[in-house]
Amino acid sequence: MGDQELPGVLILGVGGVEGVLENHVGLLKKNFHLITMKEFLENKKELSEKIKSIFIFERRPTIDRGLLESLPNLKVIANSGVGVDHLDLKLISTFGVKVTSTPQAVSDSTADTGMALMLASARRLVEGCQIAVSPDTERFAVDWLGVEVTGATLGIIGMGRIGYKVAKRAKAFDMKILYHNRKRRKEEEEQAVGAIYCKKMEDLLQQSDFVMLVVNLTPQTHRLIGKRELELMKPTATLINISRGAVVDQDALVEALQNKVIRAAALDVTYPEPLPRNHSLLKLKNIIITPHIGTATVQATCMMTEEAITNMLAVLNGLPIPSEVCPK
Repeated sequence: MGDQELPGVLILGVGGVEGVLENHVGLLKKNFHLITMKEFLENKKELSEKIKSIFIFERRPTIDRGLLESLPNLKVIANSGVGVDHLDLKLISTFGVKVTSTPQAVSDSTADTGMALMLASARRLVEGCQIAVSPDTERFAVDWLGVEVTGATLGIIGMGRIGYKVAKRAKAFDMKILYHNRKRRKEEEEQAVGAIYCKKMEDLLQQSDFVMLVVNLTPQTHRLIGKRELELMKPTATLINISRGAVVDQDALVEALQNKVIRAAALDVTYPEPLPRNHSLLKLKNIIITPHIGTATVQATCMMTEEAITNMLAVLNGLPIPSEVCPK
């Protein structure tokens, strides 16, 4: 089957900082004719009717009304990743276009990242590395101490697929697990990981040594953690965010870390990304910030592309869609 017979899929580009990974291009080309945004903009008249899918990788290309209006045969927008806060679902639905995500592919790697951040913050690994390699270090101070993860209380806010996998991992560390979620998990699921449901988030915040945010960004979760919530936490507690930056009021977090309202924070996400180089969060010692690497593994990114391809083909072939995202 030649390229001309394959359905067109629009991508931002190949390689570079934001393009589709070069080793994923072959996966896409097996089922689609790839059209980059540059090619499309240079030849809209010929290519607009050929594009039936858009593959979103690292939140690109940007989807707006103008693009949607220029693609009369577009059927599906396949997002690589589980967060879709960068997509206007209601607008897209008015064009009769489906949106899909890749929840199966991201859960393990994101849960691993949450655990890594918790352990790194608790044991002060980043600081420790800096001390160990510093040319000024002559001795290792005996009073340079971290805190234990084993046996501590972990509060998980958002017990969906990723949150539950965090709980599974935390169970292996003999942690006491509390969770807050819109819907309570089944009793057998709670028992499997030893999790205790907190109907009120405030109860979880007051009891936890580590609070991990694993929620989708919605109007309801925007700035879910602010000054009030941070003040409810223990002064020895650590906040970990693997969801979206805007779930936390960053100004309130800066103040809480500066005034030792909480012990520390570990963030894989911020708002914006990256933060301005003069942002106050970047000047603090009791924080770890990573560049949104929750799914940044060779295996996870490959699985995300494969899952997105499965979703796109399902839509184009009129089959049940494995991971459709519907506007609320």
